[in-house]
Amino acid sequence: MKNSIFAGYCLNNNLFQAGWSIIAAFGTYFCMYGFRKPFTASSYSDIYFFGFDYKTVLVVGQVLGYMLSKFIGIKFISEMPYHGRSLLILYLIGFSHFALLCFALIPAPWNCFMLFFNGIPLGMVFGLVMGFLEGRRITEALLGFLCASFILADGFCKSVGSFLLDKGISDHWMPFVSGTFFIIPLLVFVWMLSRISQPKNLDVIARSERSPMYIEDRRRFFSKYFIGLSLILLVYLLVTILRSIRADYSPEIWKGLGFDAKPEKFTISELWVTLGIVISSGVMILVKNNKIAFYLAMFVAFLGFFLAGISVIGLMSNLLDGFWFMVLVGLGLYLPYVLVHTTIFERLLAMTRERGNCSYLMYLADAIGYLGYVAVIISGVFVSRQISLLNQFVILVSLISVVSGILIIFASIYFANRLRDNTN
Repeated sequence: MKNSIFAGYCLNNNLFQAGWSIIAAFGTYFCMYGFRKPFTASSYSDIYFFGFDYKTVLVVGQVLGYMLSKFIGIKFISEMPYHGRSLLILYLIGFSHFALLCFALIPAPWNCFMLFFNGIPLGMVFGLVMGFLEGRRITEALLGFLCASFILADGFCKSVGSFLLDKGISDHWMPFVSGTFFIIPLLVFVWMLSRISQPKNLDVIARSERSPMYIEDRRRFFSKYFIGLSLILLVYLLVTILRSIRADYSPEIWKGLGFDAKPEKFTISELWVTLGIVISSGVMILVKNNKIAFYLAMFVAFLGFFLAGISVIGLMSNLLDGFWFMVLVGLGLYLPYVLVHTTIFERLLAMTRERGNCSYLMYLADAIGYLGYVAVIISGVFVSRQISLLNQFVILVSLISVVSGILIIFASIYFANRLRDNTN
């Protein structure tokens, strides 16, 4: 009883509530990655599935499940009320952990199907956590830390997986054992999430009310801003493909750059990326005018693509070593990727005052993004035996940076004309 009174009293304090929310959201999503990413630390190089590279089959299987959950989430997450989210997070992650146990018990290569079932529930978690944070005057800062969690966790969880492999844990038991380490902290962070209060009146005035978004609401909103949203979604598709390749094949890319795939490399490189993302997202809360913040975010996204393109030039001209190339490419890719999560969709809803929530827009974007990534992997466009993974990655960074930068410019022009009379 005393603990409940203490938590309720503390959460009335704005500063305390902000810190509480950041820790809860960051920790919950960080722990979720412990059930998703450690398996990518292994190369599974001696196993094939009907002639296909086994690791590629595993990556595709999990991403297929993750992608399916994003399509389901367009309806399910966007229509879900505020209450009941925290318990559902535990159910979903618990199911994904059970799938990893089955992955360890079923002989290879037939256990590859378990990664599909592992991915389905995990794809729902981001939207559930995001629902606790959107529509607030400090949403960018809160979501910035939430996004920082998956940037940092991606490297950290690979480090955990590599560490366990070095200690003699087999390739197939390693993902389940890795997830087990995250169970207790996950319970703590999800409890903290459940204590976060809904947005206050001042938040609603500044950012608009966020409410469940049903099918007619979704259709009306998308048709109203069809061209601009389509351009942003196309940019997000390209960035998701490149970001996912960098994440899922980072051991191979690091080796191509001349580095041993040591656990600390994954974490240290992502620490620098995380720092840049948190700063760029957090400063957006200082911009009160929603319209200015929206276009500023679009401009910073453009700078991200410029940075990624410059990093390729630096690598090719030997002005950058492999470590800083990975850091700068990561920062360049994550800037637009995270700004879509934290600011672009958030401020679009705020300045248009449309009925709805960011979960719908994010799950629409993620569904399209992961569909594109699956198509690239299945088609074999990326994994080619004629060209090294590193060279393919460098080529893709160059092409996608240029194309996405141009698309961002056109999207900004569209919204500038479409919302000319809106001054929020």
